[in-house]
Amino acid sequence: MSNEQQGVLADVVKEVTIKAPIAKVWEAVATAEGIAAWFMPNNFEPILGHEFQLNAGPFGHSPCKVLELDPPNRLVFSWDKDWTVTFELEEVDEGTQFTLIHGGWNTDTVTAFGEKHAVVRERMAGGWTGIVQKLVRTVEG
Repeated sequence: MSNEQQGVLADVVKEVTIKAPIAKVWEAVATAEGIAAWFMPNNFEPILGHEFQLNAGPFGHSPCKVLELDPPNRLVFSWDKDWTVTFELEEVDEGTQFTLIHGGWNTDTVTAFGEKHAVVRERMAGGWTGIVQKLVRTVEG
């Protein structure tokens, strides 16, 4: 059975090159202050298994948990009841290649706030574009 038949939707993937050393980008994506500067207020700590919350404004506080931690190259956390978010960093000549992967989408699932994944995925795919650009501006600025 293919993924589509099981209702699985493709991950949202955003890639960008940031003109900064990998340590500086890691600081922006793997500390509470760094994440708050470009994404959402939070109480993140870079500790494997740490449970934290993202303050999603009108959607309330989303429960999250650090699932993988490999400084300064990879951070994976669960977000709310359905999703995983992965930040991958790789040193390149121009600075740091940053890849964001937002997975866990399924056509048969509704979010904690009652919307179908297919609808939310499209909205968030567009939203991540601006959020990743804000990360670039935050780190390079």
